[in-house]
Amino acid sequence: MSDTLRLLEALIARRSVTPDDAGCQALVRERIEPLGFHCETLACGPDDFRVTNLWATHRGARPGPTVVFAGHTDVVPTGPLSQWTSDPFVPTHRDGRLYGRGAADMKTSIAAMTIAAEQFVRAHPQHAGTLALLFTSDEEGPSVDGTVRVVEALQQRGVKLDCCIVGEPTSVETLGDTIKNGRRGSLSARLTVRGVQGHVAYPQLARNPIHLLAPALAELAATTWDAGNEHFPPTTWQVSNIHGGTGALNVIPGDVVVDCNWRFSTESTPESLKARFEAILQQHGLDVDIAWTLGGSPFLTRPGTLSAALTAAILAETGVTTTLSTTGGTSDGRFIARLCEQVVEFGPINATIHKIDEHVLVDDVERLTAIYRRTLEALMT
Repeated sequence: MSDTLRLLEALIARRSVTPDDAGCQALVRERIEPLGFHCETLACGPDDFRVTNLWATHRGARPGPTVVFAGHTDVVPTGPLSQWTSDPFVPTHRDGRLYGRGAADMKTSIAAMTIAAEQFVRAHPQHAGTLALLFTSDEEGPSVDGTVRVVEALQQRGVKLDCCIVGEPTSVETLGDTIKNGRRGSLSARLTVRGVQGHVAYPQLARNPIHLLAPALAELAATTWDAGNEHFPPTTWQVSNIHGGTGALNVIPGDVVVDCNWRFSTESTPESLKARFEAILQQHGLDVDIAWTLGGSPFLTRPGTLSAALTAAILAETGVTTTLSTTGGTSDGRFIARLCEQVVEFGPINATIHKIDEHVLVDDVERLTAIYRRTLEALMT
């Protein structure tokens, strides 16, 4: 059994549901500290939601770039255990696949990055630049006390990063077919539309906020927010929840609450989206309150030294010609991009992430390690 596979199995066996790291980062630390990595653990957040962050660095003997492997040790809840073919926290092999919660998202990448870093430092102890690992236990949760806190600490220290690979599971059909070189922004709003509660038999004495909202909702759904660009698809807007009514069949509600979200390209800004949203509501004469949450701004890494090195490594190890993409949701790359010019995401096949019987192909585990190691060699030797 390879070192990566052995570490991966040990990581899967840790029940690291957000924000509990469950000792995953300690396993990483045990492997890399003896090689000269300086490791810091930053515990952040309230006692009832304590987040563990690992920042580890290995300084080379010569000037060069600071290259970071980033990822998360936390996983999403399992869902109904009865629907799993095997215990999600007991790593299980079947038909060339390794099953377990977090296998694809993203403990395979954590294991592969750790072993790739270990192999690289052993082979190139006099490497150029600084190799770093940034692992958090709060990516699948609110992402308030995880990577963003480490980034803030590094900014206060004046640390500048040059290249970062986030180990998100980006591959679609085969390992290496997709690299994410950017992500859309995420803006959410909780809209409260106020009316006047009353009896359904006397609508003239009430104002139904659901009826008042309906025309505006139709206009919002039909709105083209932007046309996107060569790197990003058009901005989208979706309603995720609507809450209204008392539960009684004979009461007109006094208000209705709508949760909605934009996934936006670099053609829009949070300010422009907010302004257009509020203008449409005003045109319909609605009495509203709006609570805004900016989940993250869009970021884009144009083709450069990092994507070139990673693309070449993928081709050498798999024979696959990769595609650069900005589709999908958000990741911690949005925080790292604040102090790093080149941020990309690359990891295993994402077909089973967050699902029952999540798994990875065993053959991909060692190939991913080799891709990460080759990329380091291209950037730091």
